[in-house]
Amino acid sequence: MANSIVGRNHPCRRIGIKHAPFVAPWWARNTHIQTLLPTFLRRKQRLKLNWQQLDLADGDFVDLAWVDSPQQSSAEQPIVVLFHGLEGSVDSPYAKGMLQASQQRGWRAVVMHFRGCSGKPNKQWRGYHSGEIGDASACINYLNEQFPNAPLFALGYSLGGNMLVNYLAKVPDSPIKAAAIVSPPLDLAACSERLQRGFSRVYQHHLLSRMKRNLRHKIGLIDKAPLSEEQVKTWRNFTQFDEHYTAKAHGFAGAADYYQRCSGLALLKDIHHPTLLIHAADDPFMDQRVIPQGHQLSPSVDYRLSHSGGHVGFVNGSLLRPNFWLETTIPEWFQQQLERPAK
Repeated sequence: MANSIVGRNHPCRRIGIKHAPFVAPWWARNTHIQTLLPTFLRRKQRLKLNWQQLDLADGDFVDLAWVDSPQQSSAEQPIVVLFHGLEGSVDSPYAKGMLQASQQRGWRAVVMHFRGCSGKPNKQWRGYHSGEIGDASACINYLNEQFPNAPLFALGYSLGGNMLVNYLAKVPDSPIKAAAIVSPPLDLAACSERLQRGFSRVYQHHLLSRMKRNLRHKIGLIDKAPLSEEQVKTWRNFTQFDEHYTAKAHGFAGAADYYQRCSGLALLKDIHHPTLLIHAADDPFMDQRVIPQGHQLSPSVDYRLSHSGGHVGFVNGSLLRPNFWLETTIPEWFQQQLERPAK
Protein backbone atom coordinates (compact mmCIF):
# COMPACT_ATOMS: atom_id res chain seq x y z
CA MET A 1 0.00 0.00 0.00
CA ALA A 2 1.47 3.37 -0.99
CA ASN A 3 2.11 5.82 1.80
CA SER A 4 -0.30 8.73 2.08
CA ILE A 5 0.82 12.25 2.86
CA VAL A 6 1.19 12.92 6.58
CA GLY A 7 -1.95 14.24 8.25
CA ARG A 8 -5.27 12.41 8.17
CA ASN A 9 -7.20 15.63 7.67
CA HIS A 10 -4.81 17.25 5.23
CA PRO A 11 -6.83 18.78 2.36
CA CYS A 12 -4.51 17.23 -0.22
CA ARG A 13 -4.59 13.69 1.15
CA ARG A 14 -5.37 11.15 -1.56
CA ILE A 15 -5.74 7.37 -1.31
CA GLY A 16 -3.01 5.52 -3.15
CA ILE A 17 -0.70 8.54 -3.51
CA LYS A 18 2.95 8.19 -2.50
CA HIS A 19 4.41 10.63 -0.04
CA ALA A 20 7.54 12.17 -1.57
CA PRO A 21 10.51 11.82 0.80
CA PHE A 22 11.25 15.55 0.70
CA VAL A 23 11.34 17.36 4.03
CA ALA A 24 11.88 21.10 4.15
CA PRO A 25 14.44 22.23 6.76
CA TRP A 26 13.35 24.50 9.61
CA TRP A 27 14.78 27.58 7.88
CA ALA A 28 12.89 27.00 4.62
CA ARG A 29 9.49 25.63 5.61
CA ASN A 30 7.56 28.59 4.22
CA THR A 31 6.11 27.93 0.78
CA HIS A 32 7.27 31.30 -0.58
CA ILE A 33 10.81 30.81 0.69
CA GLN A 34 10.85 27.42 -1.06
CA THR A 35 9.54 28.98 -4.27
CA LEU A 36 11.84 32.01 -4.36
CA LEU A 37 15.05 30.69 -2.81
CA PRO A 38 16.43 28.87 -5.90
CA THR A 39 16.35 32.13 -7.87
CA PHE A 40 18.69 33.83 -5.40
CA LEU A 41 20.94 30.81 -4.88
CA ARG A 42 21.37 30.23 -8.63
CA ARG A 43 21.62 33.87 -9.68
CA LYS A 44 25.38 33.88 -10.39
CA GLN A 45 25.62 30.40 -11.85
CA ARG A 46 26.94 30.32 -15.42
CA LEU A 47 26.98 27.44 -17.89
CA LYS A 48 28.78 27.11 -21.21
CA LEU A 49 25.99 26.67 -23.74
CA ASN A 50 25.76 25.75 -27.40
CA TRP A 51 22.79 27.35 -29.15
CA GLN A 52 20.89 25.86 -32.06
CA GLN A 53 17.86 27.10 -33.99
CA LEU A 54 15.32 24.41 -34.85
CA ASP A 55 13.17 25.43 -37.80
CA LEU A 56 9.52 24.37 -37.68
CA ALA A 57 7.14 23.26 -40.40
CA ASP A 58 5.03 26.45 -40.21
CA GLY A 59 8.02 28.71 -40.88
CA ASP A 60 8.64 29.61 -37.25
CA PHE A 61 11.44 28.36 -34.99
CA VAL A 62 12.41 27.38 -31.46
CA ASP A 63 15.85 27.78 -29.95
CA LEU A 64 17.69 24.90 -28.29
CA ALA A 65 20.34 25.51 -25.62
CA TRP A 66 22.70 22.56 -25.17
CA VAL A 67 25.12 21.73 -22.41
CA ASP A 68 27.50 18.95 -23.38
CA SER A 69 29.03 16.41 -21.06
CA PRO A 70 32.70 15.38 -21.01
CA GLN A 71 31.71 12.14 -22.79
CA GLN A 72 30.55 13.65 -26.06
CA SER A 73 31.86 10.79 -28.19
CA SER A 74 29.32 8.18 -27.09
CA ALA A 75 26.46 7.61 -29.52
CA GLU A 76 24.48 5.94 -26.73
CA GLN A 77 24.92 8.80 -24.28
CA PRO A 78 21.50 9.65 -22.73
CA ILE A 79 19.89 12.99 -23.61
CA VAL A 80 17.63 14.98 -21.28
CA VAL A 81 15.33 17.44 -23.08
CA LEU A 82 13.93 20.04 -20.71
CA PHE A 83 10.73 22.06 -21.16
CA HIS A 84 10.64 25.20 -19.01
CA GLY A 85 7.74 26.94 -17.30
CA LEU A 86 5.78 30.08 -18.14
CA GLU A 87 8.17 32.77 -19.41
CA GLY A 88 11.08 30.55 -18.40
CA SER A 89 14.33 29.85 -20.25
CA VAL A 90 17.71 28.22 -19.87
CA ASP A 91 18.41 30.94 -17.31
CA SER A 92 15.66 29.69 -15.00
CA PRO A 93 17.24 28.33 -11.79
CA TYR A 94 15.72 24.85 -12.18
CA ALA A 95 17.05 24.64 -15.75
CA LYS A 96 20.55 25.65 -14.74
CA GLY A 97 20.57 23.13 -11.94
CA MET A 98 19.27 20.21 -13.98
CA LEU A 99 21.61 20.90 -16.90
CA GLN A 100 24.52 20.81 -14.50
CA ALA A 101 23.25 17.66 -12.79
CA SER A 102 22.88 15.93 -16.18
CA GLN A 103 26.34 17.03 -17.22
CA GLN A 104 27.84 15.60 -14.03
CA ARG A 105 26.33 12.22 -14.88
CA GLY A 106 27.90 12.26 -18.34
CA TRP A 107 24.62 12.94 -20.14
CA ARG A 108 23.79 15.47 -22.81
CA ALA A 109 21.05 17.94 -21.91
CA VAL A 110 19.13 20.54 -23.88
CA VAL A 111 16.49 23.16 -23.09
CA MET A 112 13.84 23.67 -25.77
CA HIS A 113 12.70 27.27 -25.50
CA PHE A 114 9.05 27.79 -26.26
CA ARG A 115 8.41 30.29 -29.03
CA GLY A 116 9.57 33.75 -28.05
CA CYS A 117 11.26 32.67 -24.80
CA SER A 118 14.91 32.58 -25.88
CA GLY A 119 15.30 36.34 -26.04
CA LYS A 120 14.26 36.51 -29.69
CA PRO A 121 10.63 37.09 -30.74
CA ASN A 122 9.15 34.32 -32.83
CA LYS A 123 7.91 35.07 -36.33
CA GLN A 124 4.22 34.29 -36.05
CA TRP A 125 1.34 35.80 -34.09
CA ARG A 126 0.82 32.57 -32.21
CA GLY A 127 3.19 31.64 -29.41
CA TYR A 128 3.04 28.81 -26.89
CA HIS A 129 0.62 27.55 -24.28
CA SER A 130 0.13 24.84 -21.70
CA GLY A 131 -1.30 22.32 -24.14
CA GLU A 132 0.69 23.05 -27.29
CA ILE A 133 2.56 19.83 -28.07
CA GLY A 134 3.50 20.36 -31.73
CA ASP A 135 6.80 22.10 -31.07
CA ALA A 136 7.82 19.62 -28.37
CA SER A 137 6.96 16.75 -30.70
CA ALA A 138 9.08 18.28 -33.48
CA CYS A 139 11.98 18.72 -31.07
CA ILE A 140 11.79 15.17 -29.69
CA ASN A 141 11.51 13.69 -33.17
CA TYR A 142 14.51 15.74 -34.30
CA LEU A 143 16.60 14.51 -31.36
CA ASN A 144 15.59 10.92 -32.05
CA GLU A 145 16.57 11.27 -35.72
CA GLN A 146 19.92 12.86 -34.91
CA PHE A 147 20.78 10.52 -32.03
CA PRO A 148 18.91 7.26 -32.77
CA ASN A 149 20.90 5.20 -30.25
CA ALA A 150 20.65 7.65 -27.37
CA PRO A 151 17.98 7.11 -24.69
CA LEU A 152 15.77 10.22 -24.54
CA PHE A 153 14.39 11.57 -21.28
CA ALA A 154 11.83 14.39 -21.21
CA LEU A 155 11.57 16.73 -18.25
CA GLY A 156 8.88 19.40 -17.82
CA TYR A 157 8.48 22.09 -15.18
CA SER A 158 5.25 23.92 -14.34
CA LEU A 159 3.61 24.96 -17.66
CA GLY A 160 6.14 22.78 -19.48
CA GLY A 161 5.08 19.92 -17.22
CA ASN A 162 1.40 20.25 -18.07
CA MET A 163 2.39 20.45 -21.73
CA LEU A 164 4.41 17.26 -21.30
CA VAL A 165 1.39 15.48 -19.78
CA ASN A 166 -0.57 16.44 -22.90
CA TYR A 167 2.25 15.19 -25.12
CA LEU A 168 2.67 11.86 -23.34
CA ALA A 169 -1.07 11.15 -23.37
CA LYS A 170 -1.56 12.13 -27.01
CA VAL A 171 1.65 10.67 -28.51
CA PRO A 172 1.74 7.11 -27.17
CA ASP A 173 4.43 6.07 -29.68
CA SER A 174 6.84 8.81 -28.61
CA PRO A 175 10.51 7.73 -28.81
CA ILE A 176 11.27 8.95 -25.28
CA LYS A 177 12.30 6.34 -22.73
CA ALA A 178 10.82 8.06 -19.67
CA ALA A 179 9.65 11.44 -18.41
CA ALA A 180 9.65 13.52 -15.23
CA ILE A 181 7.24 16.34 -14.45
CA VAL A 182 7.51 18.89 -11.62
CA SER A 183 4.78 21.20 -10.26
CA PRO A 184 2.43 21.01 -13.27
CA PRO A 185 -0.77 23.13 -13.17
CA LEU A 186 -2.98 20.17 -14.04
CA ASP A 187 -6.19 22.17 -13.59
CA LEU A 188 -5.56 25.42 -15.46
CA ALA A 189 -8.76 27.16 -14.40
CA ALA A 190 -8.11 26.36 -10.74
CA CYS A 191 -4.55 27.64 -10.98
CA SER A 192 -5.61 30.84 -12.71
CA GLU A 193 -8.08 31.41 -9.88
CA ARG A 194 -5.53 30.56 -7.17
CA LEU A 195 -3.04 33.08 -8.52
CA GLN A 196 -5.55 35.85 -7.99
CA ARG A 197 -5.59 35.32 -4.21
CA GLY A 198 -3.29 36.45 -1.43
CA PHE A 199 0.47 36.65 -1.87
CA SER A 200 0.17 34.50 -5.01
CA ARG A 201 -0.93 37.66 -6.80
CA VAL A 202 2.71 38.76 -6.60
CA TYR A 203 3.74 35.82 -8.79
CA GLN A 204 0.92 36.57 -11.21
CA HIS A 205 1.93 40.23 -11.44
CA HIS A 206 5.56 39.35 -12.12
CA LEU A 207 4.81 36.79 -14.82
CA LEU A 208 1.94 38.72 -16.38
CA SER A 209 4.08 41.85 -16.67
CA ARG A 210 6.65 39.89 -18.68
CA MET A 211 4.01 38.27 -20.84
CA LYS A 212 2.37 41.61 -21.62
CA ARG A 213 5.71 43.28 -22.35
CA ASN A 214 6.69 40.52 -24.78
CA LEU A 215 3.29 40.60 -26.47
CA ARG A 216 3.41 44.38 -26.87
CA HIS A 217 6.85 44.00 -28.45
CA LYS A 218 5.46 41.42 -30.84
CA ILE A 219 2.58 43.73 -31.76
CA GLY A 220 5.16 46.24 -32.93
CA LEU A 221 6.72 43.63 -35.20
CA ILE A 222 3.61 42.00 -36.68
CA ASP A 223 1.92 43.68 -39.62
CA LYS A 224 -1.77 44.29 -38.87
CA ALA A 225 -1.66 42.65 -35.43
CA PRO A 226 -5.19 41.85 -34.16
CA LEU A 227 -4.52 43.55 -30.82
CA SER A 228 -3.20 46.97 -29.85
CA GLU A 229 -0.63 47.74 -27.19
CA GLU A 230 -3.23 49.81 -25.35
CA GLN A 231 -5.58 46.81 -25.14
CA VAL A 232 -2.83 44.62 -23.68
CA LYS A 233 -2.04 47.21 -21.01
CA THR A 234 -5.56 46.89 -19.56
CA TRP A 235 -5.28 43.18 -18.70
CA ARG A 236 -4.93 42.51 -14.97
CA ASN A 237 -4.80 38.71 -14.64
CA PHE A 238 -3.99 35.50 -16.50
CA THR A 239 -7.63 34.88 -17.34
CA GLN A 240 -7.85 38.13 -19.27
CA PHE A 241 -4.57 37.42 -21.05
CA ASP A 242 -5.74 33.95 -22.00
CA GLU A 243 -9.21 35.15 -23.02
CA HIS A 244 -7.99 37.84 -25.39
CA TYR A 245 -4.67 36.44 -26.65
CA THR A 246 -3.88 32.80 -25.83
CA ALA A 247 -7.29 31.44 -26.79
CA LYS A 248 -7.79 33.52 -29.93
CA ALA A 249 -4.24 33.09 -31.21
CA HIS A 250 -4.39 29.31 -30.83
CA GLY A 251 -7.89 28.37 -31.94
CA PHE A 252 -9.84 28.16 -28.68
CA ALA A 253 -13.28 29.64 -28.09
CA GLY A 254 -12.03 31.49 -25.01
CA ALA A 255 -10.05 31.09 -21.82
CA ALA A 256 -12.51 28.58 -20.33
CA ASP A 257 -12.31 26.42 -23.46
CA TYR A 258 -8.52 26.59 -23.42
CA TYR A 259 -8.35 25.64 -19.74
CA GLN A 260 -10.78 22.75 -20.15
CA ARG A 261 -9.13 21.27 -23.24
CA CYS A 262 -5.51 21.60 -22.11
CA SER A 263 -5.60 20.76 -18.40
CA GLY A 264 -3.56 17.61 -17.86
CA LEU A 265 -5.45 16.11 -14.91
CA ALA A 266 -7.87 14.02 -16.98
CA LEU A 267 -5.03 12.84 -19.24
CA LEU A 268 -2.86 11.17 -16.61
CA LYS A 269 -4.69 7.88 -17.09
CA ASP A 270 -3.63 7.82 -20.76
CA ILE A 271 0.14 7.96 -20.14
CA HIS A 272 2.01 4.77 -21.04
CA HIS A 273 5.63 5.89 -20.72
CA PRO A 274 7.28 5.60 -17.28
CA THR A 275 6.64 9.01 -15.74
CA LEU A 276 7.67 10.56 -12.43
CA LEU A 277 5.29 13.34 -11.33
CA ILE A 278 6.10 15.54 -8.33
CA HIS A 279 3.84 18.03 -6.54
CA ALA A 280 4.11 19.94 -3.26
CA ALA A 281 0.89 20.31 -1.30
CA ASP A 282 1.83 23.88 -0.36
CA ASP A 283 2.45 25.06 -3.95
CA PRO A 284 1.36 28.73 -4.05
CA PHE A 285 0.52 28.49 -7.76
CA MET A 286 -2.23 25.92 -7.20
CA ASP A 287 -4.40 24.12 -4.66
CA GLN A 288 -5.75 20.63 -3.97
CA ARG A 289 -7.74 20.64 -7.20
CA VAL A 290 -4.60 19.80 -9.18
CA ILE A 291 -3.84 16.71 -7.09
CA PRO A 292 -5.16 13.53 -8.69
CA GLN A 293 -7.14 10.75 -7.11
CA GLY A 294 -5.43 7.39 -7.21
CA HIS A 295 -7.85 6.07 -9.84
CA GLN A 296 -6.94 8.94 -12.18
CA LEU A 297 -3.35 7.73 -12.53
CA SER A 298 -2.06 5.37 -15.14
CA PRO A 299 0.03 2.48 -13.75
CA SER A 300 2.93 4.09 -15.62
CA VAL A 301 2.77 7.28 -13.53
CA ASP A 302 4.83 7.36 -10.34
CA TYR A 303 3.08 10.22 -8.53
CA ARG A 304 4.74 11.71 -5.46
CA LEU A 305 3.25 14.37 -3.23
CA SER A 306 5.26 16.17 -0.55
CA HIS A 307 3.85 18.22 2.30
CA SER A 308 6.14 21.15 1.42
CA GLY A 309 8.40 22.31 -1.40
CA GLY A 310 6.60 25.30 -2.88
CA HIS A 311 6.50 25.76 -6.64
CA VAL A 312 9.52 24.07 -8.29
CA GLY A 313 11.45 24.67 -5.07
CA PHE A 314 12.29 21.59 -2.97
CA VAL A 315 15.34 23.06 -1.24
CA ASN A 316 16.73 21.25 1.81
CA GLY A 317 20.10 20.81 3.47
CA SER A 318 21.60 23.41 5.80
CA LEU A 319 21.41 27.18 5.67
CA LEU A 320 25.10 27.38 4.71
CA ARG A 321 25.01 24.38 2.37
CA PRO A 322 21.56 24.17 0.77
CA ASN A 323 20.70 21.15 -1.33
CA PHE A 324 18.48 21.02 -4.42
CA TRP A 325 16.49 17.83 -3.89
CA LEU A 326 15.10 17.64 -7.44
CA GLU A 327 18.58 17.59 -8.94
CA THR A 328 19.34 14.36 -7.12
CA THR A 329 15.92 12.71 -7.24
CA ILE A 330 15.17 13.13 -10.94
CA PRO A 331 18.54 11.96 -12.34
CA GLU A 332 18.47 8.98 -9.98
CA TRP A 333 14.98 8.09 -11.20
CA PHE A 334 16.10 8.41 -14.84
CA GLN A 335 19.08 6.17 -14.05
CA GLN A 336 16.69 3.55 -12.68
CA GLN A 337 14.79 3.63 -15.97
CA LEU A 338 18.03 3.10 -17.88
CA GLU A 339 18.75 0.02 -15.80
CA ARG A 340 15.31 -1.52 -16.20
CA PRO A 341 15.34 -4.53 -18.53
CA ALA A 342 13.70 -3.92 -21.88
CA LYS A 343 10.24 -5.43 -22.30
